Amino acid sequence: MMSSSLGRRLVACLLNVSEARRKELVETVAKAALYNTKGLRRERTTVLNIFNDHDYNRSVITIVADIDSVREAVLCACETAYSLIDMRAHTGVHPCMGAVDLIPIYPLGEEVGVEDCVREAWAVAQGLTERVQGSSIFLFGWADSPLQRGLAQRRKEMGWFKKTPNLEAIQPDLGPQPQKRFGLTGIGAGPYVMNCNVTIDTQDMVLGRSIANAIRESTPGGLPGVQVLALPHEGAVEIACNVESVKRNPTDNLCGTEPWPSFSIGGELYCHAPASLITATVADLAGRQGVTTKGTALVGFTPFECKGFAELALSQGIAEFWKEQRKIRM
Repeated sequence: MMSSSLGRRLVACLLNVSEARRKELVETVAKAALYNTKGLRRERTTVLNIFNDHDYNRSVITIVADIDSVREAVLCACETAYSLIDMRAHTGVHPCMGAVDLIPIYPLGEEVGVEDCVREAWAVAQGLTERVQGSSIFLFGWADSPLQRGLAQRRKEMGWFKKTPNLEAIQPDLGPQPQKRFGLTGIGAGPYVMNCNVTIDTQDMVLGRSIANAIRESTPGGLPGVQVLALPHEGAVEIACNVESVKRNPTDNLCGTEPWPSFSIGGELYCHAPASLITATVADLAGRQGVTTKGTALVGFTPFECKGFAELALSQGIAEFWKEQRKIRM
């Protein structure tokens, strides 16, 4: 799919909300990004995908908009999510801390830099604490200035990985002490992060954690940019990967035999581990223990797909693209 002028100022927000079992509720959140209170559609905004996971009780809504339109779209979706989701009643196997758990904003278009997304992330953080009384925010990635601590580090600092986080011990970056109803929301910016989940055909969490540890970026020989959790999922174990885009030089010797998909942000070259490499690596490690894989799920799109589908949706005036995407091929 060729780039067009429509795509030059696009950004993506992969909005993570702590609800998947009430799909109509999640669609209501998605539609709040697209339409104002009078039902009028916001310009230059589309929702490309809604990924629901019943066991995790978590959904990822892919909102793509022009840099000048994304702030209001995200704020309205979050306001709706806060009003409909009560963390005091939430259950699910995926760690989470907030009704709106995560708001990452990524550049897609050639005329948008990470700094532009940082500005929007800060504006969304400030706007939420003003418009939703009681909401609490932590910042991550490039939005966490000047430290630029990554999401995994910030989650660890906030107690996100604990089964029962202690909200009273948390010091948010914006807003009051986290309340049990709203919880804590992470807001960040940076180069695109893809989600790739590989399911292994076992219930052995010890094996799952060993595989997750082996492919994690921080492990010697791990995959660059890959952050991993092993989670029980539908009677098996899912190796759930956040695949961060990493800076690269044309001469870099990257893992695997196939080229890593690459793209440019502000003249800097970035790339990400291909899903096929993650799948093959997990399959190899599991296979050594006599365990097979059941499949791989991409939560949303690669950066290339996200931009291409957004250009298509906007050029054809499709706001609720998640209803159309299965009919369309790249």
